[in-house]
Amino acid sequence: MRLRCGRFELDLGRPRLMGVLNLTPDSFHAGSRHLQTDAAIAHARQLIAEGADLLDVGAESTRPGAQPVSAEQEWQRLAPVLEALRALPVPLSVDTRRAATMRRALDLGVDMINDVAGFVDPAAVTAVADSSAALCVMHMAGDPATMQRAPAYRDVVDEVGNWLGARVRALMDAGVQPARLVLDPGIGFGKRLDHNLALLRALRRVGSLAAGEQRLPLLIGLSRKTLVGELTGREVAQRLAGSLGGALAAVARGAAILRVHDVAATRDALAVWSAIADEVPLTEPDTA
Repeated sequence: MRLRCGRFELDLGRPRLMGVLNLTPDSFHAGSRHLQTDAAIAHARQLIAEGADLLDVGAESTRPGAQPVSAEQEWQRLAPVLEALRALPVPLSVDTRRAATMRRALDLGVDMINDVAGFVDPAAVTAVADSSAALCVMHMAGDPATMQRAPAYRDVVDEVGNWLGARVRALMDAGVQPARLVLDPGIGFGKRLDHNLALLRALRRVGSLAAGEQRLPLLIGLSRKTLVGELTGREVAQRLAGSLGGALAAVARGAAILRVHDVAATRDALAVWSAIADEVPLTEPDTA
């Protein structure tokens, strides 16, 4: 399986790591917050040196209860960092729900748009359809400010899988080729612990419901999230071990890309797991 990703084509024959770079003061993990441009650039370089295959840059927190920022404030945070990071040797993803921000980011040459709202806005579909960027289609029930207020499903696997499938069809109807699409069931976005666990246990079914014979890759982001805290009793700063366990379980169930805060530790865990499981090993990180 290969992913067309702007200037790059990613071979998904081995798990890929997407490093998180937040340009926000209120993201849930303090270690990912970098408000100053120089600090953000330095952290991006560190993530690549640790083995990140992609970088995901966001300028609006989407943690539960987060309040939106203005489109102009989002872009003011993003623009100088994106301009500085374009020359780095990995695909650059922008985490945004706004069509205007998507257009501006694509004009700067970013390689992926990661939309937590799943491109439900017709303007977002129009903004990305004719580009060469990869598109991460994520499921979210509600919006960040309200999504954790008593989320309910009859069958979370079927509902999320079918919802993602509808978004895939909408994007393909707009001319997007399947080789540009990635699916994210949205762990922690409008889901209780039981919902999250059901989705993770049934990742392959979610992918099958959403993509059918297309076999689209799955991206999973559970790094240091609430479900890890609920299962371990740990605060955010102490959730690394639990996050690594979740990452390995996700890969074993078909995840192709892991969105993580801790690239080096996740890479090491995957290297050991891959060797024991006799899977395709990870290549060596860039230590230059």
